[in-house]
Amino acid sequence: LRRYWLSSMLTRGINIADVTALVALQRTGTFFASTTIIILAGLLAVLGASDDALRLAQALPFVAEHSQSSWETKILIMILIFVYAFFKFSWAVRQYNFSIVMFGAAPEPGSELSKDFIEASNSLLTLANKSFNYGLRSYTFSMATIAWFIHPLLFMLMTAWVVAVLYRREFQSRTLKAMRAAITSAK
Repeated sequence: LRRYWLSSMLTRGINIADVTALVALQRTGTFFASTTIIILAGLLAVLGASDDALRLAQALPFVAEHSQSSWETKILIMILIFVYAFFKFSWAVRQYNFSIVMFGAAPEPGSELSKDFIEASNSLLTLANKSFNYGLRSYTFSMATIAWFIHPLLFMLMTAWVVAVLYRREFQSRTLKAMRAAITSAK
């Protein structure tokens, strides 16, 4: 669909809607990157006060027993997940920035450079989308990791559930079917 977007953009000349769409993608990545920083700060605070956090967690009736080292290991794994997410989101933002520059350098409609521009821009936007999606997947798997603090079996169950949800969304969703229909109708 991006290829069709870029092709139609070049036939009409770049307009504000095309750049606005890119800026919206960039802002979404920026939002998640800055939110990830806040989450990391919270996790580091919990790690710094792990004695108190562990006591509080173990006072809950549904939370399994944790040793201090296993508790801190779980917090560190959560930190690693969100560090990864931050780098993916911030890289997506940079790639969307590069895409905005490419849109500004787009050839005139009907130019012999149009096909190369479409392929290069589509490749860059694909990479930006992949980076953003990996960041989102990090968030999704962090939800399963939270279950690990309650019980290891719940963690395994939630991880399987997250994989099933992601599989369904990526390969079986109505959204994907609608996008495939849009591609078919654009041909």
